[in-house]
Amino acid sequence: MNTLLKVSLRQKAVFVPNTTHQTAPTELRETTSVLVANLAQLGYGVSEPLLKALNQATPTFQADLLEQFREVMNVKKNWTPLVKGWNVPTGESIVDHIMTFFANVFQAKGTRLQCGHIIPADTFPLERYNGCPFCGTPFETGEVEHYGQGSKLKILTLWTEQDTKAFFANLLKSKTALDATQMDSLKLLLAELPLPKADIAMKETLMAVIDTLVELGQAERAQALFSSPTDIMRYLWYKHTGFLQLVAPKTIAKRKTKNNTNLHVALDKSAEVNVETKKTLKLKYSRKQCLMVANWLNNLSLPVEKACEMMHPKRGMWVRFIRALRLAEYSKRSGFEYLHTLLDVFYNQRYEVWQAKVDHYRLASDAENTLGLLKQRPGLFARSLFANMLWFGKDKVVDAFTEVVDQVPARLVFTLNMYADNYFDKNVQRTVKPLGGVSKVVPPNKLLGLYKPKQIKAMQDSIQDLCLLAMKKRFAAIENKHKSIYIDPMLFKIPVSIGDRSESVQDLPSALMGTRFAVEGDTVRLFMQWGEGLPAQHLDMDLSCYVSYGNKADICSYSRLRTTGCKHSGDIRSIPEKVGTAEYIDINVPELQEAGAKYVTFTCNAYSNGAITPNLIVGWMDSKNPMKISAKTGVAYDPSCVQHQVRITSSVTKGLVFGVLDIAANEIVWLEMPFAGQVVQNMNENAVKGILAKLDAKLSVGNLLKVKAEAQGLTMVETAEADEAYTPEWAMDVAAVTQLLVD
Repeated sequence: MNTLLKVSLRQKAVFVPNTTHQTAPTELRETTSVLVANLAQLGYGVSEPLLKALNQATPTFQADLLEQFREVMNVKKNWTPLVKGWNVPTGESIVDHIMTFFANVFQAKGTRLQCGHIIPADTFPLERYNGCPFCGTPFETGEVEHYGQGSKLKILTLWTEQDTKAFFANLLKSKTALDATQMDSLKLLLAELPLPKADIAMKETLMAVIDTLVELGQAERAQALFSSPTDIMRYLWYKHTGFLQLVAPKTIAKRKTKNNTNLHVALDKSAEVNVETKKTLKLKYSRKQCLMVANWLNNLSLPVEKACEMMHPKRGMWVRFIRALRLAEYSKRSGFEYLHTLLDVFYNQRYEVWQAKVDHYRLASDAENTLGLLKQRPGLFARSLFANMLWFGKDKVVDAFTEVVDQVPARLVFTLNMYADNYFDKNVQRTVKPLGGVSKVVPPNKLLGLYKPKQIKAMQDSIQDLCLLAMKKRFAAIENKHKSIYIDPMLFKIPVSIGDRSESVQDLPSALMGTRFAVEGDTVRLFMQWGEGLPAQHLDMDLSCYVSYGNKADICSYSRLRTTGCKHSGDIRSIPEKVGTAEYIDINVPELQEAGAKYVTFTCNAYSNGAITPNLIVGWMDSKNPMKISAKTGVAYDPSCVQHQVRITSSVTKGLVFGVLDIAANEIVWLEMPFAGQVVQNMNENAVKGILAKLDAKLSVGNLLKVKAEAQGLTMVETAEADEAYTPEWAMDVAAVTQLLVD
C-alpha cells in the first residue's frame, strides 16, 4: 500500500484501496478530523470524495497515511543549519578565519570545540553557532518547530485502484521519454502490480519492463519486446550502469574524473578515480546471462545486414559486449545459425551504412540523392531538417519533407515547430545537452550568415506552417462526436513534455520542466538537506544563488554569506552521524527589485570530491505569511510553505541549476540544468539563458488542445460543463497528456 500511496502523492492524490473501507459512517469520525487537521499543518487539504473515502477507512490506514506524508514531507529529517537566527548577521569575516587558522597552528588560547579546533576570543560569536564556525562541522540537531505558515492548501484528490491502473497504462504508452520521477513511479508499479496490456512507445520505458520480466525469470517473454540489437545493448548497459540511454564509457569516465578534480591540488583524486571508473565499467557475465543474450540475438527477425548496420554506430561497445558474453562460442552451437552469420557479417563489415551514404552525397552537394535517402527514414530527416535547409536551400528540402511529414512522430513535428525561431536566429545561442554530458552553449549555425533576414523569416514560417498543418490533419482524421471543449487557463502555462529527461525525482506533486510558480510573498527561501543515514564524515555540499543584473552579476554562497537581497545560513562542510544537515538562503524579492536585478538562479553543487550525494533534497519555500526561523536552533523549514522540491538521483551530477527567479514577472521557473565544477561560478549564465529561451519556445498544453479544437471543429467554452473538459488535475498525469501527440 505504501508504494501505491507514494506514487499517488506525486499526482497530488491519495490512493485509498477498497479493502480499507468500513461501513460508511453517518458523520465525520474524530480520527478523520485529526488526520485532516494534521494534513493541513503540512500544507494539504482534501477534496470531498477523498474526505468521504478517508472517513470510511480504518484508523490504522489513517495513521499509516499520515506517517507516509510526514516521510515524504521530510519532517523527520534534521533541518538544523550552522547558525542560530541566521537572518541576523554574525559579523564573521575573513580576518576571523585567518586568526583562527593561526591559533590552531600555534595552539593559542581560546575555546576548544568538539571537533578539536580552537576558537580565539573576539572572533566568532560561538553562542550563535550550532557547530564549529571554522571547519563547518555541526554539533547540534533540532526539530521542525513551525508548521502551517503556508498561505495556500494544496488540495488532494482521491485515487482509486482504477485510477492506479489507468496511470500505469499511461506510463507504458507515453509518447515522450519518461522523466526520472515517472520512471521511478513506473518501477514501483511494475514491482507491485501485474503488467497491463499496452503498446510501449519509448525505448527507455521498454528497458524497465524488460528488467522486470528478467527479474521474474521470464526472459523468453522479453524476446518479443526487442526489435533490434541496439535494444539488447541498451538493456545490458542499463543493468550495468543505470543509464537508460547508451552513454559512452568514455563519457562516464570523463564526468566522474572531472567530478573528482579539486581546486586544491593536494585533494585532487581525478587520476585514481579515472582508473577505478574504467575498472567498474568492465563487463563480466555469468554463463546463464550469456546464454540469455545469445538467444535474444539469435531470435531477432531482422535481416542480418540491417542488424549489423544498426550495430555499427556503437561498434566499439559491441566488440566489448561480444567478447564478455562469449557470443563467438555460442554461435558455433547448433541452432544458433543466425547469430553465427550476424557475427561473421559484423566482424568482416560486409554491410552498408546508410548514414555514410547520406554524408557522402551531402558533402558532394547532391541534393537529389541526399533527400532521397532521407525520405527513407523520416525521423532522421526531421532531426536534420534545419541544417539541410541551410545547406541545400528552403524549397527543395521543405518539398521533400512534405512528402514524408505524415510519417514523422508527433513529438518531432512539435519540436520542429517550437525550435524553428531559435535555430534560425543569428543572435540566439542555443543550449544543448549531449548524451550523458552537461549543458553546453552552441553558437548559431555559420550558414545563417549566407542568408538575408527575409529568407530566414521565410524558413521559419514555412516550418511552422507545415508542422501545424500536419498536426491539424492528424487531429481532423480522428472522428470526434463532441461539440464543445473546455481548456483551463492554467494549461496555457504548462509546457508539453517533449525532449526533457530530468535526472531528479519529485516526491511531492510533480511539475514539468518549465512550469512557472507565482511568488506570493516577499521572501523566497531556498533549502538543501543531505547526509541522512550516512556516518559522520566530511561531505561538503553547497547551496548557492547567482544574481544577474544585466550588466553585472553577484553571488550568495559559502564564500559570500550576505549580499544585496540574499542571506545564507552558513557553510556546513561535514555531516553529523546518520541524521544529515541543512543549508538555507533567504531571497528578498522587493530588495532585489529595487536594486535592479533581473534573474536569480538557484544552484547546488558538490564541493567535496565526487558528484552530488544521492538523495540530497533541494527546493524552495514561499508564502504570503512571513516565514519564521527558530530562535533556538535556526531551523527554517516548514513543509506547508514548500512550493517545489526535488531529490537528486544522478550518480554523475557535480552541479545543478534547479530554478530561476524571474524578478520582473515575480515567478519562479522550475528547470534542471547540470553543470560541471565545485562552485557556483562554474555555472555558465549563457547556458541558463539558452535553456530559458528553449522552455519559452515550448508548446503549452493549452495551445496543443487549441490546435485539436480547431482541427476537430470543437467550440471552446469557459466552463467545465463541456463535452471535453481539460483541467490542471487532468494534466497532472503527464503520460496521459502525451496521448495528444497523435501519430
